[in-house]
Amino acid sequence: MTRSCPSHTRFALSVLLGIALSCGARAASPSGQAPAGSGRGVYEHWCAPCHAPGPGHPGTQSLQVKYGGKTPAVLLERTDLTPESVAFFVRHGVLSMPPFRKTEITDAQLAAVAAYVARGSRAP
Repeated sequence: MTRSCPSHTRFALSVLLGIALSCGARAASPSGQAPAGSGRGVYEHWCAPCHAPGPGHPGTQSLQVKYGGKTPAVLLERTDLTPESVAFFVRHGVLSMPPFRKTEITDAQLAAVAAYVARGSRAP
């Protein structure tokens, strides 16, 4: 007996697979990048592949469609994010963004990246 997945399940799995492959395809961090445990380092490793500016960043493209230019689509250009809201979305996920487990982003790293993203372009 064979089981088939509903089309929405196949779509969700294909989105997650695409995210996983894009994350796994990154090369090791070149020198000059922020330390891995810092807010910037966590952002560069886990968030920037989807949320950096420019084409080819699905998180940014999704937010561009969602906000229609009324709110910046690039996370680091936002001024309305709080560390609590960033931490919630990172830990629980939203729409096509998967949740990040404590084995991927520790609580300390989550606090650091949430503060970094919430500061956005106001960061030094």
